[in-house]
Amino acid sequence: MAWDFSTEPEFQEQLDWVEQFCKEEIDPIDLLFPGAAKSRDPKMKALCDPLKQTVKDKGLWALFLDEELGGPGFGQLKLALLNEVLAQHGSAPVIFGTQGPDTGNMEILAAHGTPEQKDRWLYPLMNQEIWSAFSMTEPQGGSDPTLFKTTSVKEGNEWVINGEKWFTSFGKEADILLVMCQNGIFIVEQGTPGVEWLNGAGAHDHVRYNNVRVPLDHLLGPEGGGRMLAQRRLGGGRIHHAMRTVAACKKAIDMMCERALSRESHGKTISEHQMVQEQIADSYSQYHMLRLLVLWTAWTIDNSSTREARTQIAMCKTTCAEIQKDIMFRAIHMFGSLGVTHLTPLQQMWASVPTQFIMDGPNEVHKVTISRNVLKSYQPHEGNWPTQFLPALREEAKKKFAGLLADDPELAARVDSLEAAQYARIS
Repeated sequence: MAWDFSTEPEFQEQLDWVEQFCKEEIDPIDLLFPGAAKSRDPKMKALCDPLKQTVKDKGLWALFLDEELGGPGFGQLKLALLNEVLAQHGSAPVIFGTQGPDTGNMEILAAHGTPEQKDRWLYPLMNQEIWSAFSMTEPQGGSDPTLFKTTSVKEGNEWVINGEKWFTSFGKEADILLVMCQNGIFIVEQGTPGVEWLNGAGAHDHVRYNNVRVPLDHLLGPEGGGRMLAQRRLGGGRIHHAMRTVAACKKAIDMMCERALSRESHGKTISEHQMVQEQIADSYSQYHMLRLLVLWTAWTIDNSSTREARTQIAMCKTTCAEIQKDIMFRAIHMFGSLGVTHLTPLQQMWASVPTQFIMDGPNEVHKVTISRNVLKSYQPHEGNWPTQFLPALREEAKKKFAGLLADDPELAARVDSLEAAQYARIS
């Protein structure tokens, strides 16, 4: 059997280069020009496009895509290792072509798009010539597709879309919207008549579709296949969120440890206080448990499919939220008053915690999924007693050794004595 926890030396060299590149080239741009990596401003593009070309020259562009689609074909495991670095540096995912929500949209376009759809939208998305958004969640139904009301009706050579979507992240800036209707997912280009932008929540836009007409060839995948496509997309999205959470937890732990060794309280550095030591120990243990779960899940996807790894993906989704909450709280607490300001990254990292519990479906729904899938591999016991009912197990053991006990009265007496002691009333 193969069981390995190491990273190939060649890929580790690439990861080391990525970390240095992010610190030296990307962080300074993020600090002075936030959002530059996705900006259409010529001056911002002049800053970021050379960095993107450097990534392409290193063979690390769009790492999640197969070779025939323009990526290196490294798979989810290497993407997880790369995301441990990228997700600690603001716009690094954009510079490396692994930014959401485009990654998920590219995946379903690659898997289910027609050749014409790929030429028109997938390849420009890969090259960041255009940007995309996923328009699924609805105000009255959240992320439950059985409650969605958005419809698409065929009229002649067009589909007519009507409905309302909430939390269409980065929708206003997107060139194309992948709109989930009751009967499929449809591609709507920005500026199509009938697309009405309402007051959203920051980058999470609210949009109404009023008799929006798109050609018949704007249906992605089969008619009626929207839920199947959405699950494929969201499955990949959830593991990618978990990958980025691993990075956030590592960054918080790095900050905690540096703080613990630098700050003094009650006559000694706070790293010498046992309460601080406990917080670091618990955080470090949780971080590594989450990291191994995410890497195992990524490995499973590479060796089977997202569908086969759906229980593990659900575990990643629920676990990463819980662990991020614990570690971020400890880090902020250790920083004291500084931790509750916006002078370090901690407040922004903490603010994302509630979102982790509900995005791509609330944790409670995914825990139900985990439980149902786990229970499929078990059977109820027969009769009144569980299979681990010790008196019954002892009787079976006595039957196994019946001949030995019959031939050796001393052993038989020892068994009887032990059994009597087990059932003796404790006074």
